[in-house]
Amino acid sequence: MDQKIIEIEVEISQRGTVMYSTELIHEGLGKHRRIRDRDRFTVETRARFQLSQWDEQWAKKKAREKAARERSAAQKEKEKAQSQATLQTSEARLRLESLENTLQHTLTHDDTVDWNSLKDQSTFTKPKPILKHPSKPALNQIPVEPDRNAPEYQPRITWLDRLSTKRSAARGQEAKNRYAKAYNEWQKLEEELRLQNVHTEKKYEEEVVRVKRDHRMAMTKWEEDRAEFRAKKGHHNRAIDQQRKDWLAGNRVAVEAYCDMVLSNSEYDECCPQEFELEYNQSNKILLVDYQLPPPRALPSLTEVKYVMSRKEFTEKHLPQARKRKLYDDLLYQITLRTIHELFEADTAEALSAVVFNGYVASIDKGTGKEANACVLSVQADREAFTEINLEYVDPKTCFRKLKGVGSTKLHSITPVPPLLTLSRDDSRFVADQGVVNKLDEGENLALMDWEEFEHLIREVFSKEFSQNGGEVKVTQASRDGGVDAIAFDPDPIKGGKIVIQAKRYTNPVGVSAVRDLYGTVTHEGAMKGILVTTSSYGPDAYKFASDKPITLLDGSHLLHILERHGHKTKIDLIEAKQKQGIRDT
Repeated sequence: MDQKIIEIEVEISQRGTVMYSTELIHEGLGKHRRIRDRDRFTVETRARFQLSQWDEQWAKKKAREKAARERSAAQKEKEKAQSQATLQTSEARLRLESLENTLQHTLTHDDTVDWNSLKDQSTFTKPKPILKHPSKPALNQIPVEPDRNAPEYQPRITWLDRLSTKRSAARGQEAKNRYAKAYNEWQKLEEELRLQNVHTEKKYEEEVVRVKRDHRMAMTKWEEDRAEFRAKKGHHNRAIDQQRKDWLAGNRVAVEAYCDMVLSNSEYDECCPQEFELEYNQSNKILLVDYQLPPPRALPSLTEVKYVMSRKEFTEKHLPQARKRKLYDDLLYQITLRTIHELFEADTAEALSAVVFNGYVASIDKGTGKEANACVLSVQADREAFTEINLEYVDPKTCFRKLKGVGSTKLHSITPVPPLLTLSRDDSRFVADQGVVNKLDEGENLALMDWEEFEHLIREVFSKEFSQNGGEVKVTQASRDGGVDAIAFDPDPIKGGKIVIQAKRYTNPVGVSAVRDLYGTVTHEGAMKGILVTTSSYGPDAYKFASDKPITLLDGSHLLHILERHGHKTKIDLIEAKQKQGIRDT
């Protein structure tokens, strides 16, 4: 596994919360993403996974660009122009067909993450040092000692020398002198060569010692490097195993990281940003997905390329505006269903009971002319109900509506809609069940308010909400459990009428029984709608029961935003409330 260096930034909030983050940028793809989490390893794992996906996308893009350059060169040749136009037309239509089959594409793939693929499967490749002894040097050959009886050392006596004893003795002396000279030269050479051989053997022995020493040092370094490699590999793989255990146990961080990998591994056309944020509520097992959808201008529209022989140029044909809008709307519905399907299919640990999908589109606000990121559709899907849907045969828009999704009938108009749930992790005023906060700088904790004060606060804020259209709110009764029962009267002749409002000052998720009670009250009162407000959150059964009924569920995050809109800057700290009230977290 490619171990790229990830630069991690550490942020410490005023409350002492430590957050790790890294910013990922791919200039070639024009991709940008910031990953933040309280767990450093989670940030590194998600970052490495994202970078590997981008590298694959970049390689594919470069391959396409290379192919395009090669095709461009072929266009210069007249006889290849027609085939080139045909090829471009085929590619354009295949791309449009791919967008039209975005949902079908995922049905043929297993979206479960292969944990073994996340592990470091590499081997230690550094070669083991080999001891190579130096070659023994060639020694000087010692010449043979001169032989005194050799012919060249015998007297050379002629017939004349035999006539004179003195001449005969002189010839004998000459022979002795020749031998003595030869012997002295041999002795000197023998000593010189012997000394050279001694020096050569000494240098060889020193070289052998040096080579052995260097080999021992190289072996020590090699063993250290191998041990370090194995330690890092083992640490990484054990961390992956631990992450898998945490995921199976339903740990928030691990579930979010796993779902992040599932969505990052999904292959889309390059027009899709594939940027998202995830938040997992461990108490009700609901995953919230804020997903960045492509803007209408990003979709391809090319349908045909022709080469005009008379003008020696290519012409392009694009989708009509109406068809392009239909393609865009259908694509957004398909991405929504595909995302939910992939999450449920990959969730073999059954950590998800429901998925809330909020689709956002970056566009220009026509009212202000400024950039905006609008939520254009929002839906909650219960696991049991969604898995019963046969996605191979559904109409994406009809299926979305069947799931009680909210969104404009024309998604290409980028009409904002309120999301069913909003991310709350980064909201400093709201502390989810997972957070630990000892103190906040400002604001009152709604979860600790006196029930009577809470009653008047709810009455006041909803009075302001309905008074904008001439309506009013009356408190009908209050209960000691911290809830509020009130009746709102909306004078609108079409969509107005009697509305029942109930509030639950809870620290644990609101169950389905409270929703059933509200529905009974709505029916009994003859009201057109019921609104249930809580300081905490709702369980999946509560959302499922309310999905096809005239009931609106507002959790703590919604309540904070409503209060802030009317000038009430408060907070909801469930942990603090549980600690002070002595309530055990269920």
